[in-house]
Amino acid sequence: MFVDKAKIYVKGGDGGDGIVSFRRELYVPEGGPAGGDGGDGGDVIFRVDEGLRTLVDFRYQRHFKGERGERGKVQGMHGANAKDSVIRVPPGTVVVDDDSGEILADLTRHGQEIIIARGGKGGRGNIRFATAKDPAPHIAEKGEDGQERWVTLELKVMADVGLVGFPSVGKSTLLSVVSAAKPKIGAYHFTTLTPNLGVVDLDEGVSFVMADLPGLIEGAHEGVGLGHEFLRHVERTRVIVHVVDMSGTEGRDPFEDWLKINEELRLYNPKLADRPQIVAANKMDIPDAEVHMEFFKERLAEQGMECEIFPISAATNQGIQALLYRVAKLLEETPEVPELEEVADLAERKVYKFEEDQDDSFTIRRENEIFVVESPRIERMLKRMKFGSHEAAMRFANIVRRMGVDNELRKRGATDGTIIRIGEVEFEFVDKA
Repeated sequence: MFVDKAKIYVKGGDGGDGIVSFRRELYVPEGGPAGGDGGDGGDVIFRVDEGLRTLVDFRYQRHFKGERGERGKVQGMHGANAKDSVIRVPPGTVVVDDDSGEILADLTRHGQEIIIARGGKGGRGNIRFATAKDPAPHIAEKGEDGQERWVTLELKVMADVGLVGFPSVGKSTLLSVVSAAKPKIGAYHFTTLTPNLGVVDLDEGVSFVMADLPGLIEGAHEGVGLGHEFLRHVERTRVIVHVVDMSGTEGRDPFEDWLKINEELRLYNPKLADRPQIVAANKMDIPDAEVHMEFFKERLAEQGMECEIFPISAATNQGIQALLYRVAKLLEETPEVPELEEVADLAERKVYKFEEDQDDSFTIRRENEIFVVESPRIERMLKRMKFGSHEAAMRFANIVRRMGVDNELRKRGATDGTIIRIGEVEFEFVDKA
């Protein structure tokens, strides 16, 4: 089953909790703090596997979560970091953040990786909070939550040559003749609903991958007839072979068909207009095909347009070898299609660095009788702080006070007993002016 689009949920592993512990060895009176830090949560990583050709695995599993870091240990020992979770994806996978629409990665090379959801940092144990004023603190942190997001995976077939054209012009037949691929072939429109790949082997070890892309129709660039589902696969191809039914069956005009498909390609992605293109004038074994061929060339000349035309018949193998040798020559002259410019080499450049949040900015708003304090730093600290001891509560209160929150609340009318909400936690204001 060929699946080229999937939406999945990914979440990095949560960090392990730090612990409160003290030295209790014999002959060590009043042992100091010895609670270790928690381990870091595991990252969720996408890795390209050239053995995969479809996103079908994501049809049955849509949620991926990293492992949690190990809890801190006694004697100041650090909890073990969790192993990263590696998810294999086929080459040609584009990763898009579902909320923002940002392209996170364009994965094309075997072994290429990107961290798609960072694991949370482990919480600090009480050994980290010891000071001269408080040499034996009962304070420890919870592990940080792992990053989470919904992402959309879009697969763009990795092929050297793409066959494009209206439905029923003979693309599937051509692929079946030049390769060992066995695409579905029928005497009706839209026989091909998913891309088919085939390896074309020529003499002296020359070979290339050819893709039979589903037939396009007018309005495809706007999504008409699953247009976007088909067109995105053309972007990866280095050479376009435009298959035209030169026999004019069904009363179609070969030249108008050629113009319309090229316009759809240009409207979808202007860069496709500059992609090397060869016209495979198919069905030349049918009467009147020669007449249409001459008329096609005349129309080209009238409009001052140029293109390479190879008369062929996929049904009788007429002209096939000449077409393939020209395609091979063109591939030698055509460089690799670059990755999406805005995400080229993103996997190598993307570095996550943990830094303690030092932004002291905050806002205060009022909801009836409750004051709501909003601050990324305070909310993050609140999530990680363990309030199982009076020391932990006082440390939190002192940090908030030093940031100026108390003074601002007092200016806005907060008095003893006023309810203050931070995140999902409510506190009672105590005026210590």
